[in-house]
Parts: sequence; C-alpha cells; structure tokens
Amino acid sequence: MDLDLKNLPSSEVTLQKIILQFHQVITTQQQTLLAQQEELISYKEKYARLIEEIRLSKQQRFSPTSEKSAQSDLFDEAGIELDDEVKDSISDEIHVNGHTRKKHPVRQKLPLDIPRETIVHDLPEEEKHCDCGAQLAKIGEEVTEQLKYIPAKLTVLQHVRYKWACKPCQENVKIAAMPVLLLPKSIATPELVAHTLVSKYVDHIPLYRQQAIWQRLDIHLPRNSLCGWVIKVAELCEPLVALLRENIVKNSYVQADETPVQVLQEIGRANTTKSTMWAYKGGGIDHPSIVFEYQETRGGQHPQYFLRGFQGFLQSDAYSGYNFVEKDPGITHVGCMAHARRPFAQLAKLAKQTGTAHDSLKYFRQLYAIEKTAKEQQLSSEQRYALRQQHAPPILEKLKFWLQQRLTTTPAQHKLGQAIGYALTHWQTLTSYLHDGRIEIDNNAIENLIRPFAIGRKNWLFMGSPAGAKAGATLYSLIATCKGNHVEPYTYFVHILHRIRLCKTQDDYRELLPQHVTL
Repeated sequence: MDLDLKNLPSSEVTLQKIILQFHQVITTQQQTLLAQQEELISYKEKYARLIEEIRLSKQQRFSPTSEKSAQSDLFDEAGIELDDEVKDSISDEIHVNGHTRKKHPVRQKLPLDIPRETIVHDLPEEEKHCDCGAQLAKIGEEVTEQLKYIPAKLTVLQHVRYKWACKPCQENVKIAAMPVLLLPKSIATPELVAHTLVSKYVDHIPLYRQQAIWQRLDIHLPRNSLCGWVIKVAELCEPLVALLRENIVKNSYVQADETPVQVLQEIGRANTTKSTMWAYKGGGIDHPSIVFEYQETRGGQHPQYFLRGFQGFLQSDAYSGYNFVEKDPGITHVGCMAHARRPFAQLAKLAKQTGTAHDSLKYFRQLYAIEKTAKEQQLSSEQRYALRQQHAPPILEKLKFWLQQRLTTTPAQHKLGQAIGYALTHWQTLTSYLHDGRIEIDNNAIENLIRPFAIGRKNWLFMGSPAGAKAGATLYSLIATCKGNHVEPYTYFVHILHRIRLCKTQDDYRELLPQHVTL
C-alpha cells in the first residue's frame, strides 16, 4: 500500500487509521516472507532428499553389499578376487615387514570318488646310478593331481522285447512287457530329464540355450520337447510338494517372503503385468521344507490360505500382506532385523563422516554378535534362547531409547527419519525373535533361498505360461529343499524319477522327499 506523506491529515483519528494500515502492511509482508522462507526450506529439504535418493540408488546399483558379499560373483572375470592357486601362478612371493617369503597356498583336495588316471614319470635307467657306483633305491614318490574334463557321454538305451508265438497254429503271440517309463513315448530317461531340470533351475540355463548346446552334439532336442518334459515331471512331483507344505504347516515356525515374476498368457492380464512367487520355509531346523508357490497377485489371501491350520511363529518382512496374522491369536508375527538395519547401513556408506547412521549400527552389531556366538558354539535352541535373554534385552532397550531421541530431531521425510520410523513402528515384531530360540534374528534364510530364483530370472526373463510358472514353483521347491538338507540335486532327481511312477500311497511319496532319501 502506498501512502502520500505530504498530505497527512492532522486529525488524531485519521492518524490512528493510518498506523493500523501500516501494521497491516507490515503483517502482510511478514507473512509473505515467512511463507517464502518455509517454501525455501521445503525446496531445500526436497533437494536434499533427491540427492540422497540418487546417491542411495547409485550405491545399491554399483556397490557390493555385506549381504551379497557371501554370494558368488554373477559376472565374468572382472572384479573377481583371484584364489591362492591362480595368484601363485602369477607370483610365488609375498612381502611381510620388509622381507620376502615364499607363499604356501592351501589347495583343497580333489574328491576321492573321482576316477584316477595315473601317469608315471621315472628316471631313465642310466640316471639311476650314483657317482660312487652304487644303484639308486626308490625311497618314495610325489603325486601331483590335476583335474581333467571329459565332455558329456551319451548312451542310447534300447529296450529289446522278444516276441514269441506258436508256429503250428500261428497264434498265441506273446511279448515281454515294457518296464514302467518315466515319460512313455519319449526318448528321455530319468538321467536326461534330471540334467535338463538341474541345468534350468540350478545352473539357470534357459531351455532354448540347452537346445543349442545339444545341437552342437548333433542331437535334436527341440525346446517344446524339453518344455514338455519339465511340465510333465513337475505334475508327477506335485504330491511331494504337497507333503512339503504339510511339513511346514505342522511345524510351529515358518519364514515367508515373496518376489515378482513375469508370466505370459495369464487369462485377462497383460503380459507386462507382474505376478508373484511366494516362498515358505519351515518343517524343522535340521530337516527344513521349502515351498515356492506361484500366484497371479501379491494379495495377502495367498499366504493366509497356504498357511491355513498353522499355529506358531510366522517371520516375514513388514509387507501388509502378512497382516492377517494380527487377527489370528494362534500366530505370532516376527519381524526381520535385517530390514530394520539395512537402511542405516546404506546411509552409513553414503556419509562422508561418522554420524547418526553409524551410531545406530553399533547396536545392530552387538545384537548380531550374540547370534554369531550362538552359531560358532553350535548352541541348541534352548541354549540360544538363554544366551539371548541374558544379553539382548539391554541392547534393545538402548537402541529403542536412541531411536526415540533421534525421532524428535530428524525430519520424517528423510531416509534417516524413515529408517527410524520403520524400526519404532515395527518394534514389537522386530523383538519377537526373543520368544523362542528356534527363531532367527532376521529373514535372511528365506531370502537366500529366493536369490537363486532371482538370478535365474535374469536369464530366462519371464515364464511362458501359468503352467510353466506352476511347474517352476514345484521344481524350485524340491531343489531348495535339497539344498536345505545338503542333498545334491542331480543325484536326487535321478533317484526319484526312477521311482515316482511306482508310488501309490502317501508313504511311498514321503520316502522320496529330500529329507528321507538315501543316496
């Protein structure tokens, strides 16, 4: 508002009005200034958040994480740490405190069950004499072993059945019965099918690549034939997966997780729509059962239906699809401490100097140190429970107090504020692992079982049909259970595929589970 100071009236009332107008102008300008300052602060916070998200995205994409460090490098030679044997071929010396000494790399011995081909190297007869004239005597030998690769050997099995008949009457023709075959009218033996399954679901070689590999050996195995073997064998193995689910539900501790998968030809859905592969692990610590289940959606009704009849501890991340347990008094929801720790660890890697994120990690390190001690000392569930009760509660109390203090001074929109909010919001489920010594501190075990599926997904990109997705879930279930029970997958599949057609009862199928087979 503009005022003409030259023509100010002398009236006191008019002067008061003018002063009020001045106050209004000043107040308006102050409000505008405050709004601009708030807007500037908001833009600065948004800018800081965007920079933080960009740095986090780069860190997650390009930097190795502690959780992935135990996994094999997925790429080629670039970035792979050389083992002692290869380093030794480059240089056989290392430097320690100013002097040089020879290295003595420790090489793991080759398995004794591999056939040995012996090549003897001996001195010529003329060199077996000493300068003194005496004959040299054999005092020992040195054995150097190398691993030789022999390409796959193929064998054709011919089922020859003699025919018999009565020549005088030209009737009564008889022929020996065919044995029960895994895939009638197919050239595939259990060994060939097992190789196909392991190549696809363990070694992550898609069927079209397997077809090309066979073509190099002049063997024509079209992809549709390989696909037919996979789907048919998966159907035969469905009773085994049903028994694995039964084991999981009967046990009182289950871990659950899920991962997206793209499936083509789903009725009423676009091919770009993401489906979900659910994973469950339970059935006991010593002999666990793992089941993958394909579903079109990520809805919470799927784990609720899969776990129908289950009572006990369900461990998962904080995804709302598991919230059905809140309405079931027989199920206790257990959170994942790794999910609470992960954002702090990511922020700590981005920080240029020690700060709040680093401070939080010391509490998580102390909690995981307890778990490490229990594992190294091979404590029983009861002993691990006692160890946790003795050491974990004081650390958790300090961590919670620290989080509550930082919550009041950290903007909720920032990544640090979100990490703090997550931990406090889910505090009850995060600390529920203290209730039972069987429960893990985090859900990493089931996440590690899903990781091979995620690696394979990068190779085959999508599943061609719902039938293929269902077959994949069945076979991934058996392979993951094999790994959980220290059973070699190829040997396992050869064993069960020779016998599965002969199964008639539940007990027959149960004997073929990875927990029960004797190979």
